[in-house]
Amino acid sequence: MSSTLLSGHTTVESVVRAELLRAMGGWRGAVEAALPIIAFLVAFRTWPVSEPDDALRPALAVAGVVMAVIVVTRLIQRETLQYAFAGVAGLAIAAGFALATGDPKAIALPGILYNAALGAVFLASILTRWPAVGFVYGAARQDLTGWRHEPGVVRLFQKITAILMANYLVRVAVQLPLYLAAAPLEIQLGVKLVLGWPMVGLSVILIGILLARGNTPLPPPSGTTPDGRSHTAATLTGPDEVS
Repeated sequence: MSSTLLSGHTTVESVVRAELLRAMGGWRGAVEAALPIIAFLVAFRTWPVSEPDDALRPALAVAGVVMAVIVVTRLIQRETLQYAFAGVAGLAIAAGFALATGDPKAIALPGILYNAALGAVFLASILTRWPAVGFVYGAARQDLTGWRHEPGVVRLFQKITAILMANYLVRVAVQLPLYLAAAPLEIQLGVKLVLGWPMVGLSVILIGILLARGNTPLPPPSGTTPDGRSHTAATLTGPDEVS
């Protein structure tokens, strides 16, 4: 991310807040993530077929149409397709699992595996003191690992990463037993929705409280002097010259 996009940010907390909100896609992203799931569930339970499982393909088609409408709407409005593409990929993988097994309940499995993988990655990043959120901040400042030299910043990122990790692990802890117990599809997808953006919203609130309590000045990027000049420039101009 260029320094222009960072203009207006004077603290570590403000950069992290802006980047996390951007990555989550806001409330529109929440609605767009939920609509295909709701459409699938409604179609699956109302489609006129003799056997309930015969509704799998039509229900997936309905969910795909809803997703296509979301993508086209974003194209018309010239909005980013980042979140829509994530939804398309998630729907395609879930549909693949369900169609390959012939079991509609398998549509919940990719999400469980995805959350388990992210939870493991976030946990490993905390244990090694390379918290995952730090790389979001580093990418925004175009200095991927410079934050590692600031112990206070590392501690802040450890806490934020732990909050996000809890999201993933709670979802797995609740959804996996339901899946293994072959709970009704309505229950599994209903729980998936409840543990989706509502939990993300709670995490945003907790992270917001955490960030509001801090006011850490932005450190200069690695390879620069405290006034923001590169070490090379400082050497060429001398310590008393102003760039």
